[in-house]
Amino acid sequence: MAAFKTLPTRPLGRNGPLVPRLGLGLMGASGMYGHSLSENERFELLDEAYKRGERFWDTANEYGDSEDILGKWFAANPEKRKDIFLATKFGIQRSPTPPGFGFNSTPEHCKEAIEKSLKRLGLPFVDLYYIHRLDKKTPIEKTMQAMVELKNAGKIKHIGLSECSAESLRRAYAVHPITCAQMEYSMFCTDIESPKRKFLETARELGVAIVCYSPLANGMLTGKIRSYEDVNKPGSKLIYLPWVKEENLEQNVRIIDQIDAIAKAKSVTMPQLALAWLLAQGDDIFPIPGSSKVERLEANLESLFVDLSEDEEKELRQLGEKNVGGRFQESTGFAFADTPAL
Repeated sequence: MAAFKTLPTRPLGRNGPLVPRLGLGLMGASGMYGHSLSENERFELLDEAYKRGERFWDTANEYGDSEDILGKWFAANPEKRKDIFLATKFGIQRSPTPPGFGFNSTPEHCKEAIEKSLKRLGLPFVDLYYIHRLDKKTPIEKTMQAMVELKNAGKIKHIGLSECSAESLRRAYAVHPITCAQMEYSMFCTDIESPKRKFLETARELGVAIVCYSPLANGMLTGKIRSYEDVNKPGSKLIYLPWVKEENLEQNVRIIDQIDAIAKAKSVTMPQLALAWLLAQGDDIFPIPGSSKVERLEANLESLFVDLSEDEEKELRQLGEKNVGGRFQESTGFAFADTPAL
């Protein structure tokens, strides 16, 4: 086996398990952005991730057949299961009627969903179970009580939340410690830092790690989106991004070109620079870029070894703040979600 660099690890949350600073997001590999990898291609991706020490894997019950593929991989590699920190989620339900999805964080759905996930995965437990979205109808305490029951039954090891408000995080934590919160965070999306939201501030007070989804701003920070045509493809959800709307794209491409110039000056790629910027925000920050090709996985892992000076971090932050359009999640009405009082 070829020798690969040892990936740096940090505790996932206060007194949490050690995991690689960079996780592997598996949403895109299952066709959630339009193109799905074949079963063999995904097996190769998982094999190569394992070889390189990338063993913090993130999926969800609504990511197509992702859990089924993982189940087949674990069945073929039972001795490797102990090395993988596996996260999955529940709370988003696909619907045949517009907008095509809904949210359900009831205790009943929580318990039903974990049984289905474990069956697909062929596993007795998952390492981390997220409430993917709060339905804004079910008090968070009730959902958390169900999560604690699953933990006590040995079906989950750690509890996570996603797209919740600071207040929901605090209320959830009062029931049982939360290991991490999965939130959108990138150079183009720093909403969790907002004094109005107080999310990052609250998470750090409680000792909750931040797992960053869309760390490359849905592909904007790869430099590959320069026109609407670049995202207007069958099955692609990127066409809904405010960043790519006609009135916003020109300004955003100008920003991307400036970020790319900094990357070239450092002899790194723009995605590597964008991930390194997130990593520089603190040891409690864990980006999970979605990789669908081995070469991208390898390139992303190199971001772990990119150092930024304070001036570079500040310059990149200032550039990112100039983006126009905002994040897509705000349009769903379930970003930073609250729930009714118990």
